[in-house]
Amino acid sequence: KLHSDLDKGVGTVKYTLSGDGAGTVFTIDETTGDIHAIRSLDREEKPFYTLRAQAVDVDTKKPLEPESEFIIKVQDINDNEPKFLDGPYVASVPEMSPVGAYVLQVKATDADDPTYGNSARVVYSILQGQPYFSIDPKTGVIRTALPNMDREVKEQYQVLIQAKDMGGQLGGLAGTTTVNITLTDVNDNPPRFPKSIFHLKVPESSHVGSAIGRIRAVDPDFGKNAEIEYNIVPGDGGNLFDIATDENTQEGVIKLKKPLDFETKKAYTFKVEASNLHLDHRFHSVGPFKDTATVKINVLDMDEPPVFSKPVYTMEVYEDTPVGTIIGAVTAQDLDAGSSSVRYLIDRKNDVDSYFTIDATEGTIATNELLDRESTAQYNFSIIASKVSNPLLTSKVNVIINVLDVNEFPPEISVPYETSVCENAKPGQVIQIITAADKDLSPAGQRFSFKLSSEASNKPNFTVHDYRNNTAGIETRRNGYSRRQQELYFLPVVIEDSSYPVQSSTNTLTIRVCRCDSDGTIQSCNVEAIFLPVGLSTGALIAILLCIVILLVIVVLYVALRRQKKKDTLMTSKEDIRDNVIHYDDEGGGEEDTQAFDIGALRNPKVIEENKIRRDIKPDTLRFPRHKPAAEDNTDIRDFINQRLQENDVDPSAPPYDSLATYAYEGNGSVAESLSSIDSLTTEADQDYDYLSDWGPRFKILADMFGEESYNPDKVT
Repeated sequence: KLHSDLDKGVGTVKYTLSGDGAGTVFTIDETTGDIHAIRSLDREEKPFYTLRAQAVDVDTKKPLEPESEFIIKVQDINDNEPKFLDGPYVASVPEMSPVGAYVLQVKATDADDPTYGNSARVVYSILQGQPYFSIDPKTGVIRTALPNMDREVKEQYQVLIQAKDMGGQLGGLAGTTTVNITLTDVNDNPPRFPKSIFHLKVPESSHVGSAIGRIRAVDPDFGKNAEIEYNIVPGDGGNLFDIATDENTQEGVIKLKKPLDFETKKAYTFKVEASNLHLDHRFHSVGPFKDTATVKINVLDMDEPPVFSKPVYTMEVYEDTPVGTIIGAVTAQDLDAGSSSVRYLIDRKNDVDSYFTIDATEGTIATNELLDRESTAQYNFSIIASKVSNPLLTSKVNVIINVLDVNEFPPEISVPYETSVCENAKPGQVIQIITAADKDLSPAGQRFSFKLSSEASNKPNFTVHDYRNNTAGIETRRNGYSRRQQELYFLPVVIEDSSYPVQSSTNTLTIRVCRCDSDGTIQSCNVEAIFLPVGLSTGALIAILLCIVILLVIVVLYVALRRQKKKDTLMTSKEDIRDNVIHYDDEGGGEEDTQAFDIGALRNPKVIEENKIRRDIKPDTLRFPRHKPAAEDNTDIRDFINQRLQENDVDPSAPPYDSLATYAYEGNGSVAESLSSIDSLTTEADQDYDYLSDWGPRFKILADMFGEESYNPDKVT
């Protein structure tokens, strides 16, 4: 209520109100000054309003007092319930956690005034989820309330939390939220086999490395806590089998490490241990986290192919052994209970040429062809054995036959030697070291001996010195040799091997006599060198050859220059009129175009015009009269041309080109007829050149020159 001391209660004072909410939220009685709220107020929307009031005279409308300002504060009431702004919540806690383990903290917000009364004081409580979890009434922290909660028993929990204002007293407003709590897994359970004995049946034909069975231990844990490792406990049969874990199913896959044989052993028994890979030290007291089961494997008898006594057979035979000679045998047996006989055959994929045969019943191998060690030293082929009772069951074995050498080839000089001896050689000088080779292959290695043949032993020229290491040296036996007397010597050398029977051969060495310097360096071995002058040195010979080469080069250059000069003289002469005609490739202006070359040589001097005005360009001002060539002039030109043509036709030395072949007028057979005035019967003044305008743009210049205007003699000065 507003009241002015000047208000006497007689209605002379009027009260006015302005500011926040004036007229919309608040109104004032103009006579009494009472202020009323015209709608409900919400503190959470606007907690206070600032207003201005004034008392004015009703008659003069003038203020009776200065304007005054006042504040209207909205008092709070508990009209808002607590709200969980982040709900619903999701939380997790490890299983087997102790009592009081922290899970989650929730928070509720009350929009009421926390400074006035208990409208905003919130208290938390659990409506659903006991006795597993508890909550702190003031902080909203949720903790476990029971020990050893097991995920394998129950994994998911839904807890209903309530927040109530007014300190939880009666009449307070409340809000709720849901907390979904999951128990996470820990490794608190060891793996367990569902049964103590596993029985497996395995065919004896199973391949090594193949899976022959699966066993499984159960672990109720989850994820990596449920990963299991399987191991075979050392014992009976454990070395024949192996076990590995299937990562997808956590099963133990038993695999075969060695082949099984029903006839050798029909059953195997061993133990398998399953254990966790990731252990939790907190649960060691529960017991060992592993379990053991027994695996019994029964081997099933299968109809198997024959088995050879050896994995590979190696045999030896001498070359040239007679056909049909037995060189060895292979043996295969049927190890099944009902033993069957075996048949043998050679796999012809390896023995295409059928060098060997085999007895189908006994398995003996014999030669079928004569063998040559130098052609093929070793044969490798396969023998197939099959059961008579079941020919489809076969086995295969490799047979290696080494062909032994028989000494049938004599040794020979390994490479052809080019041996030379100096004219000034001394006795006992070694001029060549020779070696030998033998196509035969001796198991003890090659041993060769060297000597001169009997007919060469008596000659005093050369000798052979055997070094006893499969090499020999050729030595001189006299002092000096002469090329003039004998240029070549042929030395027969006998080479023997040490095998049985002994083989030998005579090899002839060619020794050339050469001229050497005092140090023994060969200077010349050519036959032509014998006939050269004795006093002429090598440097002099080189100088003579160099002079000859220089003279030849000078002669070649001189001939080439003469030919080039003759060619240039013939082709580049500017005085020859024929050369002008050959090189004239510009479009001319007709017979009066004298700028390219002088056509006067083709004309009769009587008819040469005095005024030589160019006709290939348009005249500036003057137009000269056109003269008709005399009829007799045409005859002179034709006679001149025909005379020159006849002279060139009968001249055998004339070149193939002829400048006079370019005529100054069109032939008689031309459709366009002649463009020249040589054959015209009328004067140029009588010609009508207007038709040139109809021939197109290429004849535009001609049309302008000849058809633009007629000759006017008054214009001539």
